[in-house]
Amino acid sequence: MTKFSWIKIGWIAVLLIFWIPSVSRAAGLYLYELGNPEVGLAGAGWAARAQDAATAFTNPAGMVRLDRSELMVGIQPLYVNVEFDPNENTTTVGKDGDARTWLPTGGTYYVHNLRPDLKLGLAAVGYFGLGLDYGDKWVGRYYVDETKLQAMALQPTLAYRVKDWLSIGMGVSALYAVFEKTAAVNNIAPGLSDGKLKLEDEDWTFQFNAGLLVEPWEGTRFGLTYLSEGDLEFHDRPKFSGLGDGLNTALGDRGLLNARLDLEMTMPHSVMFSIYHDINDKLAVMGNLGWQEWSEFGMVGVTVSAEDITSLTVDRDYDDTWHAALGFQYRISRSWLLSAGAAYDSAMVDEKDMTPDLVSGEQWRFGLGAQYAWSEDLTLGCAYALVWTGDLDMEVNRGPLAGRVSGTYEDTAMHFINFNFIWKF
Repeated sequence: MTKFSWIKIGWIAVLLIFWIPSVSRAAGLYLYELGNPEVGLAGAGWAARAQDAATAFTNPAGMVRLDRSELMVGIQPLYVNVEFDPNENTTTVGKDGDARTWLPTGGTYYVHNLRPDLKLGLAAVGYFGLGLDYGDKWVGRYYVDETKLQAMALQPTLAYRVKDWLSIGMGVSALYAVFEKTAAVNNIAPGLSDGKLKLEDEDWTFQFNAGLLVEPWEGTRFGLTYLSEGDLEFHDRPKFSGLGDGLNTALGDRGLLNARLDLEMTMPHSVMFSIYHDINDKLAVMGNLGWQEWSEFGMVGVTVSAEDITSLTVDRDYDDTWHAALGFQYRISRSWLLSAGAAYDSAMVDEKDMTPDLVSGEQWRFGLGAQYAWSEDLTLGCAYALVWTGDLDMEVNRGPLAGRVSGTYEDTAMHFINFNFIWKF
């Protein structure tokens, strides 16, 4: 390898390390929108498309299909639409819940061509996260006013073509995760304003990402990927401020003012099976079937909820989710490639169990995209995806301090606007 090649790889490594994309702060947790062209396909063909460097994460085995080294950078503004409209059953006083915001997201991917049958890759992505900021005056502030769980990953990968029709790949994602949560505390006593509860911690975990790619004949591919679970362990002592004398005494008597809270969460197993097929030299169809084990997630709620406080934590019930997607690509010329897709994901939590710190339901995805080959070395792309959850009813009631919060999240959705750049060399 020439000195110039090593210098080039060094600069790419610097870019990957320092351009760690922000994870989307939304209710989706695992996301398919990672700054890559899959955005315009609603994720369809995730494990089988293998047309660019993003396959370093979506299916490492697909890297052997790239004939040259390749760098992809995705820039992806995200608009989150989360608004809560309380109804007459709500017992607390405050504003409607408005967590709408614009956020930066994206992804960076690099595949290095060692030889035709052996490739190295590196991906810098934020594929796991949630976050909501309602402000400190809304009706559900005693449950949460701001929450953030973000994990940013750096994943080195390796791929090898075992036979002409079979490739394997694997990688290990090193994730740095940050957890923060704040909630108001109801002092109840007349004339006293709300107190505050805050928790924060960080942790590292690792996930194993493995893939197979089978090409039984030219133009048809089957992909299978497995993402292992990762355990996050957050530990903190609650930081209280502004508590009234009565509540301060009650919490102190029960040993909760400075109690150590262990909040353990499991990032779940995930399996994705995908198909890609060229119908002719212009039109291709692709699809997914996937499963995620969210029943093992175990996110714990933290709040001061009742007068006879014995604990600050509440366990949740989550469900495994299923995913299906269908997408198409149409080449209108040598330079232009269009894409479209739709996908469905089942809900990870029933509406009756939903809480304001994790607003989630079944999701419909719709994507449109286009790519333009500027030259043999440079391709420019753009895409848009709507992740639609719609109206979600919620009612939580955990005692007189937190109160009953009842109403509807209306037109819940995420809007992804993606710009991607592919450089081959």
